[in-house]
Amino acid sequence: MSLRLSADGTRLAGVVQALNPDGKSYGTSVWDVPLDAGREAARLTRSAKGEGGAEFTEGGDLLFVSRRPDPSAKDADDEVPALWLLPARGGEARQVANRPGGVSAVRTGGGTAVYAAEVLPGDEADEAERRKARKDAGISAILHESHPVRYWDHDLGPGQTRLFAATIGGERLEGVRDLTPEPGRALDNASFDVTPDGSTVVTTWAVPLPGGELRVDLVAIDAGAGAEAGTRRVLASEDGYDYGGPVAVSPDGRHVACARELHGGADRIPRAWLWLVDLETGQGREVAEIRPSSVAWAPDSGTLFVTADHLGRRPVFRVPAAGGDPVRLTADDASYLEVCPAPDGRSLYALRSGIALAHTPVRISAVDGRIEDLPSPAPRLDIPGTLTEVTATADDGAEIRGWLVLPEGASADNPAPFLLWVHGGPVASWNDWSWRWNPWIMAEHGYAVLLPDPCLSTGYGNAMIERGWRNWGPRTHADLMAITDAAVARPEIDETRTGAMGGSFGGYMANWIAGHTDRFKAIVTHASLWHLDQFAGTTDMQSYWQREFGEPGSALYDTLSPHRSVDAITTPMLVIHGDRDYRVPIGEALRLWWDLRRSSVESKFLYFPDENHWVLKPGNVVAWYETVLAFLYQYLKPNFEPPKFSGLVDLGSLDPERSNTD
Repeated sequence: MSLRLSADGTRLAGVVQALNPDGKSYGTSVWDVPLDAGREAARLTRSAKGEGGAEFTEGGDLLFVSRRPDPSAKDADDEVPALWLLPARGGEARQVANRPGGVSAVRTGGGTAVYAAEVLPGDEADEAERRKARKDAGISAILHESHPVRYWDHDLGPGQTRLFAATIGGERLEGVRDLTPEPGRALDNASFDVTPDGSTVVTTWAVPLPGGELRVDLVAIDAGAGAEAGTRRVLASEDGYDYGGPVAVSPDGRHVACARELHGGADRIPRAWLWLVDLETGQGREVAEIRPSSVAWAPDSGTLFVTADHLGRRPVFRVPAAGGDPVRLTADDASYLEVCPAPDGRSLYALRSGIALAHTPVRISAVDGRIEDLPSPAPRLDIPGTLTEVTATADDGAEIRGWLVLPEGASADNPAPFLLWVHGGPVASWNDWSWRWNPWIMAEHGYAVLLPDPCLSTGYGNAMIERGWRNWGPRTHADLMAITDAAVARPEIDETRTGAMGGSFGGYMANWIAGHTDRFKAIVTHASLWHLDQFAGTTDMQSYWQREFGEPGSALYDTLSPHRSVDAITTPMLVIHGDRDYRVPIGEALRLWWDLRRSSVESKFLYFPDENHWVLKPGNVVAWYETVLAFLYQYLKPNFEPPKFSGLVDLGSLDPERSNTD
């Protein structure tokens, strides 16, 4: 779900994702979220293709991106997302802009809309014909002359993301102008915003460097209709630093806020600051040393509201634009995103969530942080258990904290089997609701789940990251074992039935744990790093890992690679991976699976041909949970009945009924 507040503060709109009636896919729609209790949220859009990227215009109309067919267009390509407008005064939505390669995002300022679209290099006039000719000829080849070549789950190119500006008015956007004719890969995954008068768009701009490195600058582009349209000037650029999202222009149009991040290296950790740039002079300065997840300006342009990880939460902080220490505004255990300050400056609207709370819209007092729930498009979920905060002291004296999920009925007389879940990142934190790795599903089936924040976790200061920098396996393993010891010592936990799980970096740690202890009865490793040198050369973000571990082939890759300990693995393992995972390519799982099989380790391989780093399709999510639950049940042997399965997933020898029959 996302949130946007209209300029006059009278309407709040959110994009909501829900399961489609076919049960096999998800759909998105735009909803009206009431600003006061007593009314129900109302669905504003309804199409088979779904909607996203909602943004209000200055006049209160709602722009959004959708793949829905345009009834007024002849031979329209229904699979290409276009820009639509829902009038504030009511009536049907209409398409106001499209591109042969689709529209992906939109921002507004004054009477101007700026949107991102993928465009083939060359003459725009015949792009549609060139795309059709390429498709008809069966050509999928892409000739690359620079890096990167793919991102997350999709190939990059031959199209390039460009920014277009247009005037809002009439039946369609008028005076469309290409602001970035030859961007290369500079605008891939860009974060951008538009000044209140619509004259300038401020955006991140990726710059390729020698040696495969990449730097992200912050630039301002003239978005006007005159001869200067598209003129670009650099606002912030410095070797060894990225000036990235979130990007937010102040209401008075004088400043832009962004994140400034120091590249990690052999002698330094990645550090982050909230950064402010004067749009007229280009002068920049630090506002606070904080790693922002989202940034929003107060109406008077004197204060910023920033969300950032903090001790297993993600509070809203109030930060003076002139500089100074962040002041925590929300005091609860929740995490916040999509902060929308009201025009009167007295309240904020935001999405509130947490380990035990699915996302819901709320109003926050900008004075004292008081929170009021708003009517939500999604029902509030009942949680099958309790959430407890736990801490432990590591061998070097550092405090390690985490969340412990306990199932209903867990007690000294009925202790629950235990699962250690390691988060990804590695620079991340367990602090938010997740549909992909949801501990409450495991609690519903009788398991206790520990969600720890070991070294490298965010929200604990730079020292916590520094503890694990260039020392992934050993330091993180020690932290995890310390807090695991503290958790299983609780009377509600059955310390004889324990398992470990992790995805991405958490999968790396699952593999490391498997090779360095036999205390767990079963280990699940998802989208995991196995052979570090191999991984570093095939991931979609090679330069990021090279900064920490050095050039491929350096000794650190070998020292910290889990594959070096394969001969020590005796714990049964379930390997899970998607073939369209470009962050941790499938080769990691294939090599891990082969190494386990040739070493005669009891193991299974759950393979998803059509999933990426995450498992997203509803049917595959069912397959994921059912396979994991069956695997854990077989090896942890809990003292309760096996789970009931759908019968749609071939669980092989993990199927309790088949096992009992055999």
